Amino acid sequence: MSNFKTRLLAATVALALSAGLASPTLAQMTDPMVGGAAMYPTKTIVDNAINSADHTTLVAAVKAAGLVDTLEGPGPFTVFAPTNEAFAKLPPNTVPMLLQADNKPMLIKVLTYHVVPGRLSAADLMAQVQAGGGKATLTTVEGEPLIVTSDGQELVLTDAKGGMSRITIADVNQSNGVIHVVDTVLMP
Repeated sequence: MSNFKTRLLAATVALALSAGLASPTLAQMTDPMVGGAAMYPTKTIVDNAINSADHTTLVAAVKAAGLVDTLEGPGPFTVFAPTNEAFAKLPPNTVPMLLQADNKPMLIKVLTYHVVPGRLSAADLMAQVQAGGGKATLTTVEGEPLIVTSDGQELVLTDAKGGMSRITIADVNQSNGVIHVVDTVLMP
């Protein structure tokens, strides 16, 4: 290859890298970014969630509910993790009300509705949806069902009240399970 072509190729690769057009590195694929922080598959659900700027409300709620030790346990768990924006969609004062000590049982009920026993990847969820003729029913740790469907592009969760939430970031693997980031708080 001529010196000019070599320099042109090098410049093109450098431009693609700086523009974010190049393929992700292996580290980026195995340690996805959530809320501005890398999520490490060697850390627990809680250890990773604490570092996500998008999940500060969820972390505060998990702490207030006394569920930290459970979610740091061996699991495995599948967690549908609402973002701060998801919590902001709730009626005004709902989050402060749920975080009050007197409302701990209700907070635990809401949070455990976001957890399913076992490690279910997006591919696992999609396979269940297809096997169920377009719908899968999961039993949450809270005990009530959570419906999973697909709109062709994304997995959609429908809660017991009929509210819908989309998985916006799937398959964030943890040492004790998997997190799927969701855009709406699910209600039992």
